[in-house]
Amino acid sequence: MSLFNTLGGSLEQMALKALPGIIQQVLPGGLNALLDQLRRSGYESQVNSWLGRGPNQPITPDDLQKVLGNEQVRQMAEKLGVPVDQLFPTLAKALPEAVDHHSPDGTLQEPKA
Repeated sequence: MSLFNTLGGSLEQMALKALPGIIQQVLPGGLNALLDQLRRSGYESQVNSWLGRGPNQPITPDDLQKVLGNEQVRQMAEKLGVPVDQLFPTLAKALPEAVDHHSPDGTLQEPKA
């Protein structure tokens, strides 16, 4: 088992807490802009499940890679402190839960500065 795998749970929890603020810094429009980008790319049912009260539908690392640009990916990985090749798996696990956590009434709340 690699050190990164051992730390994986900690990184995912850190990503969950930090993700909305990091996305806000990297993408104009923040998390709302990312969700809009995902909807326009065919992932509306996943996004709606994260905002809704039911179970969160998963999104794959490959799905996220299709939607995000290289510069966005590099910046997010840098700010999260994860290798670029680990960003998509981390983001695929953390994004649904982060959106769910930040939308308790079904409307996304912007992260506090």
